[in-house]
Amino acid sequence: MSSTSRTDPPSDTEGADPRKKSRLPPLLEALRPKQWTKNVLLFAGLLFTLGQPLNQGRHLLQALSAFFLFCLLSGSTYLVNDILDIEADRQHPKKRFRPIPAGKLSVSSAWTFAVIGIAGTLVAAFSLGLKFGFAALAYLALTLSYSFVLKHIVLVDVLTLASLFVVRAAAGAFAIEVRVSEWLLMCTLLLALFLGLAKRRGELAAQGDRPSTRKILAEYSLPMLDQMITIVAATTIMAYTLYAFFSTNAPGALGAGGTKRPYLMATIPFVIYGVFRYLYLTHKKGVGESPESALLEDRPLLVNVGLFVLVAAAATALSR
Repeated sequence: MSSTSRTDPPSDTEGADPRKKSRLPPLLEALRPKQWTKNVLLFAGLLFTLGQPLNQGRHLLQALSAFFLFCLLSGSTYLVNDILDIEADRQHPKKRFRPIPAGKLSVSSAWTFAVIGIAGTLVAAFSLGLKFGFAALAYLALTLSYSFVLKHIVLVDVLTLASLFVVRAAAGAFAIEVRVSEWLLMCTLLLALFLGLAKRRGELAAQGDRPSTRKILAEYSLPMLDQMITIVAATTIMAYTLYAFFSTNAPGALGAGGTKRPYLMATIPFVIYGVFRYLYLTHKKGVGESPESALLEDRPLLVNVGLFVLVAAAATALSR
């Protein structure tokens, strides 16, 4: 199996210092907990429905359940990915330190936990709701399709990874039984595509003149990726701005009698700063290869995300 086999966006361990020993148990380390930050998107539906006549306590519990189920599901797919790539990963200067190729977690144990994790997650997902169950099933099918086929197709590989974020956002709305906003899904797709292209750029820049273990990188170039990133970054900001002002689901959107209270417009500066800050980190700090690490370790970006959530929650509550 080629070393390019992956499920979901590659782990942050690719950009980590291999000399640093993880303090996590081998199984938990193999589940790649830093990647679970992507599943925060499952709370988007809850965030943008604050103030609605819903049972907030019950819906918060449902959203938390959906989050943990997706963490287990995505972690289980990482186990499958590492099993398939074990020989190639043992030849990689950094991936060889992962628990499975390093021998800290046996293949048989990994297979056992992966099968149990996937099966258990799907059963629990359908018990949470039919739509949520099918969203989890779609996530699994799309992830495996990427691992075996779609990762070999230029541009489709990045679009597929971005689609996984859309599935997460939709699953979060299904979990609390609220309508899925088309604008939310579009903004999610564009933002995920922006991060995916930046990740490809980071991988290509880090590779330098060395031969790549990922064949798909040969199909990209830095000038091409920079142009795509510019287009997608501008489109992301514009799409979110239109959502904040004109979506019928957005807090303060046009209502009965033509009244308009676009409170969500207050979050636009945080979106612009977030995109610009990530571009800065990609070009000046070389963190594009690991978006998870950037989100967890860059303090200005963390503060910006926190302020965005607070302002968005306030805007949503005030507009109801």
